[in-house]
Amino acid sequence: QVQLVESGGGLVQAGGSLRLSCVASRSIFGINAMGWYRQAPGKKRELVALVTLSGTTTYGDSGKDRFTISRDKAKNTLYLQMNSLKPEDTALYYCYAQILRFTPPDYWGQGTQVTVSS
Repeated sequence: QVQLVESGGGLVQAGGSLRLSCVASRSIFGINAMGWYRQAPGKKRELVALVTLSGTTTYGDSGKDRFTISRDKAKNTLYLQMNSLKPEDTALYYCYAQILRFTPPDYWGQGTQVTVSS
């Protein structure tokens, strides 16, 4: 298993930036994929960004060209740098990890709230 703890959310004005962090309880060398999802009230959870063990990144449409996902393997930490934030980015942001050799393979953090004011 793995525990994921997010931090870095908060209230920011439109156009501002935030960096989210997710610390994993185990080495991320053994995690097949890690990423960020978000869920706004009344909406489905959606992909923000994902990075695989090999380093391949995938971004959801919402964050392309504004968000950057990265990892610090020495610190077992995943980051999401969010720039040019918009009010529609307001959501609860979840850290995600997938470890295919485990059952179940999918793990989620508790979420960190991001609120963007206009």
